[in-house]
Amino acid sequence: MSGWLVIAGLGPGDENLVTPDVRQALDGATDVVGYIPYVARVAPRDGLTLHPSDNRVEMDRSRHALEMVAKGRRVVVVSSGDPGVFAMASAVFQAVESGPLAWRELDIRVAPGITAMLAAAAQAGAPLGHDFCAINLSDNLKPWPLIEKRLRLAAEADFAMAFYNPRSKARPEGFVKTLHVLNEVCADARPVIFARCVSTPEQDISVVPLPEARPEMADMRTLVIVGSSTTRVITREGAPIVYTPRSVVA
Repeated sequence: MSGWLVIAGLGPGDENLVTPDVRQALDGATDVVGYIPYVARVAPRDGLTLHPSDNRVEMDRSRHALEMVAKGRRVVVVSSGDPGVFAMASAVFQAVESGPLAWRELDIRVAPGITAMLAAAAQAGAPLGHDFCAINLSDNLKPWPLIEKRLRLAAEADFAMAFYNPRSKARPEGFVKTLHVLNEVCADARPVIFARCVSTPEQDISVVPLPEARPEMADMRTLVIVGSSTTRVITREGAPIVYTPRSVVA
């Protein structure tokens, strides 16, 4: 039987948010490859081999998956959220491009998932209702000056912004700099949404004006959304509704 590779997104955490397409791929797989906590979300069964690995070996993981597919295995490479958003899809295709020419003819498919940005936005209302961008604030794979340049230009362009990996224990200063840039460029009280562990039992969502946002409000399990200058907050009992209108007055 010919092998195949599905690069799949497991969604933000709630098993109800895993798509039927991804479930079907997992049901037909002989092997699942991915970062340790993501592979742990896949239930063991007869005929399925799990291959968990560390977070910083994406290229090794990708090559391992492709080698197994070339031998006829049916492999699912798992990511949280969507595999094409700061996740494994691009790593696999980079391995394909730099690997043996035969890998280009393998049966490879990307199965999308619900990324944390969209899950967090849905919980808050519709803060991404107009033009927006997503920025990964981790400087593991790109230098901080590039992150700051993109952040500053996005703020000047008045995008709503979604931030992945805002603040790690090893590099807490990055989000300090991020808030400094935002307060410098935006100079208003647009809402900032801190969505931690979205769609899981640990979910915690808070909304504060930009001047009141503090670095310690975020960690690596937090998705941060910063509204544009047109983003609105509807106050009510309980959690507010945050939305960005679909039109902008000239």
